[in-house]
Amino acid sequence: MEVRINKEVRNYQESLFFGLSLRQLLFALLAVAVAVGVYFGLRPVLGNGEIGWVCVLAAFPFALGGFFQYNGMTLERFLLAYIRSEFLFPRRLVFKSDNIYAKALENSTIKEALKLD
Repeated sequence: MEVRINKEVRNYQESLFFGLSLRQLLFALLAVAVAVGVYFGLRPVLGNGEIGWVCVLAAFPFALGGFFQYNGMTLERFLLAYIRSEFLFPRRLVFKSDNIYAKALENSTIKEALKLD
């Protein structure tokens, strides 16, 4: 019998159903519900081939929400951080170096002594 243990304990995720976590299961069910709703809503308007693609495209963001993770952030936290950094508080970071040695020499007697030589 083999027991698998994560190297990092904080990365442990409890699986609830078919190896999915509760979050993944809820988002998968939400994606299925959206796909079914789109199918029955657009069935009179579109043909079977087109409606299948529309269902997939409509359900994809909801399915992605359960499985997406970037630097430990879930999809909604990632989108919030992206909106904050790109739209709400955009700024270009410019590196400006400070020459502490030159600032120290401005008011120093060593500088005057160097000029005399």
